This record gives sequence, structure tokens and C-alpha cells, in this order.
Amino acid sequence: MRVERLGQDKIRIFLTFDDLSERGIEKEDMWRDIPKVHELFNDMMEQAYHELGFEVSGPVAVEVFALPAQGMVVIVTRGKTGSKEGKEEEEFDDEDVYELEVTLEESDLIIYAFRDFEHMVEAAHRINALLTNGGSAYFYQGKYHLVLEEVELDQERYHKLIAILSEYGEATPTTIYVLEEYGKVVVADDAVKEICRHFT
Repeated sequence: MRVERLGQDKIRIFLTFDDLSERGIEKEDMWRDIPKVHELFNDMMEQAYHELGFEVSGPVAVEVFALPAQGMVVIVTRGKTGSKEGKEEEEFDDEDVYELEVTLEESDLIIYAFRDFEHMVEAAHRINALLTNGGSAYFYQGKYHLVLEEVELDQERYHKLIAILSEYGEATPTTIYVLEEYGKVVVADDAVKEICRHFT
């Protein structure tokens, strides 16, 4: 579980599938109102408090993005509440510290980050034969990101693709929206084929 701050009232938590399976949670459980998910949320909030000093009470908006092969990105936004001294604070008992509003989006994108451009080039050469569409590449926060969309492979070839990408890079909780807005485009279209064509 990785926690990072996006703003004063917003944090992002990256959960791997291992984080979920350790707690006996399936991907589909994330938008069900069950005790296991509440426990997970409490653990996330505890870690966010210890690592970032991020404290929640009152209304909280939770966005869950399911990423294939990587896990889940959970974005938690604190709602605006009245002053701490006001009555509003007294209305919450220990059982009901937050009111959750959960939305879930599923992404078919595969996004991997590479420390060096050479690592992305090596990975591109190895996955080239598996792909018909080469996706796009971005530079963001000191790393190169390869974004693959519409990957239509059977399960065996899909797992092979993920294994190769994991060898050279790492799954990242960074979303395509962040890359498009804040990242620098390295290759806009058909990135894998273009990288293979220009770099050996």
C-alpha cells in the first residue's frame, strides 16, 4: 500500500492485488458495503494519518480506479465541514467518523514506469511482437511512462506481457489523466513500434 498527497484535502492510495488478497478482498468487493472493505479503508486512513498527517472526519469522497494487472488506485477527498468547534463535529460518534461516497471506474490501460529511457527501449523490443497497437509514452516526475490501451491478448500472452514490463519497470498508480495534464509526451502514438524503429 502506497500513500501520496495530491493536495491539502486529497490523497491517492495505491493498492496492489496482494494488498487486497491478504485481506481476502476481491476487486469486485471494493464497491460493496462490507466489513472487510471498511477495515481496509480504516487501515488506509491510518497509514495516511501516520505518513502524511492526513486526518478525515465528516463527508469523504472516494474514487476507486481498477487497473488491470497492477491493482487499484483510491483517491480520497475530504469534504468541507463546518468549524471544528461547531455542532457538526459533535454529531459524529466513533462508529460513524466518515460518510463515504464511493465511485468506481475500471481502466483497461496498462501503465508502467521506467527509471531510464534504455529500460523502456529494452522492454519495447521484447513486447513488440505481442502488440498490434503500441500505445503512448510520457515523461513525468523523472520517469518514463508507457501507456498501453486496447491490449487484446489471450491470458497467457497477457501475463507474458506484464511479466516483461515488470522486469524492466514497475506498475504505477499514476493515471492517464495525470500524464496527459502534467507529463511531457515522448511518443504520442504507436509508441512501442516507434521506439523499436528508432532505438536499438
